[in-house]
Amino acid sequence: MNISKITADDTLQLRRDVLYPNEELSAVKVDGDEDGLHFGVFENGQLVTVVSLFLSGKETAQFRKLATHPAAQGKGYGKAILAHLVSVCRNEKVKLLWCNARDTAATFYEQLGYYRKGDYFVKGGINYVRMELPLEQGNKTPAFEIIPAIDIIDGKCVRLTQGDYNQKKVYNEHPLEVAKEFEALGVRRLHLVDLDGAKKGQVVNWKVLENIAGKTTLVTDFGGGIKTDKDLEIVYECGAALATIGSVAVKSPELFFSWVKRYGAEKIFLGADVKDEKIAVSGWLEDTDLSVFDFLESNIAQGVNQIFCTDIAKDGLLQGPSVDLYKKILDRFPDINFVASGGVSNIADVAALQEAGCSGAIIGKAIYEGRITMEELKSFL
Repeated sequence: MNISKITADDTLQLRRDVLYPNEELSAVKVDGDEDGLHFGVFENGQLVTVVSLFLSGKETAQFRKLATHPAAQGKGYGKAILAHLVSVCRNEKVKLLWCNARDTAATFYEQLGYYRKGDYFVKGGINYVRMELPLEQGNKTPAFEIIPAIDIIDGKCVRLTQGDYNQKKVYNEHPLEVAKEFEALGVRRLHLVDLDGAKKGQVVNWKVLENIAGKTTLVTDFGGGIKTDKDLEIVYECGAALATIGSVAVKSPELFFSWVKRYGAEKIFLGADVKDEKIAVSGWLEDTDLSVFDFLESNIAQGVNQIFCTDIAKDGLLQGPSVDLYKKILDRFPDINFVASGGVSNIADVAALQEAGCSGAIIGKAIYEGRITMEELKSFL
């Protein structure tokens, strides 16, 4: 999926076909179209969603004529392009984004944080209501964070498929360069994984962490091979804001809880690797009979609050995340800071995770393979 600027004329066909199927193309133009900013979502080169944004110059902006092709509806394109509009408006110092929504779409906008303003009114035989989204600093609703992943083998930025070290692809020999690209884009968080460390059972690529932490402002969590007190000390000394812990929390819970108590829950990022709703450990090589829900419940009871979950069946395949699983987890534990990991294939997947209530998404291969562009990522930053 790609979101791009288009012309007013480019919007007319979808506007007409979706919103006013019995009208001529000329009839769906709006006053001031020539002064608007027009955007389209393209999937495989096909224009599937359009919207037009009008900046008033008075710290407010209105968008009009959001339309998605019927065959593409329900796939997150509308949410993705609206998130893009929010990014555009923030760059323009707009404090309020609004639209006149059809009554049938009011709930859709409410799910994205919009509020109804005033009473319903009728125009052209259709019921409308004004929907507003405040964009003041600190009112980004809902809160959501993009967390790019950098996986390290031999000091290089790589990605594996299904955690298989034999299915390795090197994307950049200099992880710092990758980290700086994310930082320049506006990314604040980074998920750094020491795959050599995970395989060896002790931290290996600490110099990469030290380099990135020392030369960027990114809030970095680091995991892979943290098994002992010494490993944890190295990770924090090298600049990690959070230590990512997985297997130890399963195999040695008392040790893990001692770390939570010593360093504080805000310094721990608990990773739950899941296969068929059961926890897996040791780089996914070892299955357990431990339910992910029981695992999370015991850790939350000890004060753990920052958690990410990876569905092994999805990771690295670019086939979409396990949204249903994440909804089940959040229904049971609504107060945790929950980050989704694995399976994200395009920006619509990111929108779906945001809608599901996740606090953020760890994204790797979709970025490196160009499935999600840097411009699209800006929509969520």
